Amino acid sequence: MSGGRPAYWTRRHLDLLAETGVTTAPVVDPVAVPRILPDYDLWDLWPIQEEDGSTSVAGGHELWMALSAPALGHPEERHDQARIRLLGRNGAEWKDLGNAFADDASPGSREWSGSAVRRPDGTVSVFYTAAGRRGEARLTYRQSVIETRPLLIADRGRILLQQDAEHREVLRSDGRMYLPADEADGAPGRIRAFRDPGWFRDPADGRDHLLVAASTAWQDGFTGAIALAEPRGDTWSLLPPLLVAEGVNHELERPHVIVHDFWYYLFFCTQRHTFHPPGRAPTGLYGFAAPSLTGPYEPLNGSGLVLQNPSSEPDQAYAWLVLPDLHVVSFANYRSHQGMDLRNAAAAQARAGFGGTISPTLRLTLDGMTTSVVPVAKDVQHTSTGS
Repeated sequence: MSGGRPAYWTRRHLDLLAETGVTTAPVVDPVAVPRILPDYDLWDLWPIQEEDGSTSVAGGHELWMALSAPALGHPEERHDQARIRLLGRNGAEWKDLGNAFADDASPGSREWSGSAVRRPDGTVSVFYTAAGRRGEARLTYRQSVIETRPLLIADRGRILLQQDAEHREVLRSDGRMYLPADEADGAPGRIRAFRDPGWFRDPADGRDHLLVAASTAWQDGFTGAIALAEPRGDTWSLLPPLLVAEGVNHELERPHVIVHDFWYYLFFCTQRHTFHPPGRAPTGLYGFAAPSLTGPYEPLNGSGLVLQNPSSEPDQAYAWLVLPDLHVVSFANYRSHQGMDLRNAAAAQARAGFGGTISPTLRLTLDGMTTSVVPVAKDVQHTSTGS
């Protein structure tokens, strides 16, 4: 496959953006969202998929992954301790299966978001972001795309990934189409991106692909883009971007594609403070659609907005992921506190307002280039302890 000309997300599209009921999530009562893991923050969840896109099941549980960190200190510091955690889901019950990988297995100092697919031989290809470098004395923001392929073990009540599988870099920014994400200093929301690998199998030809949150040069800075990669032997080869946020936003996170009614829907999420200027558009799930994987893509609902947080709770959820059945998962982020941006609040105040768990599921309806969002009947979440 050869990549086509990228689509551009522009200010002209954002001029069409309006808050409406069909693109706004309902306000979530924090009392109705109990923590799945009381001692850990959870965020950025994704299922282990079968190769047909469905959620994998083992030992009577759906298999999921999420980022996790001890629920201590300022919630923004969780990114500096992030590990991928394995979870099992059986209806409303979530089972904690512990860290997905052994300590020091990753080549990075932290493990950031990715995706996973179960292979016919019983292994699981986990694609994720290694942030920093293992053993570094001072944390950096260098990002690389890693694949590991451990055997899934599910017997006698145990569900785990084999711990001795190799972790290897399979994709890096080329420095031409995509800027390197090699900064030594920075903070979430202010760094270049080469992360969040999202696995996708194109039903048109049966070939696997990866989508990656990337950065391209823009004037004297950088702008957000969604990179596409295809397999070449044991590694992956970069193609031209599917989408470039033409100076309107510098961070298009967690890109993923689903196919519905023969249309390819490209989704990503971004935050209000990464727009140019900050606050130009809301934190939300955004999307484009095309007749094929490589485009041409056009923005959904005219503006690209698919789902935003309500204006009274602008940060209540984040990291939305649309599943092939059109259910939408996310995590509970910050509850509003008199309009304050709790990312910059004192640790105790930010911690009191942070959800740090899985948010109520929503569902999309897709009608060509038009979308709407509806709540899903509420499930009360429970937790059981893994082995």
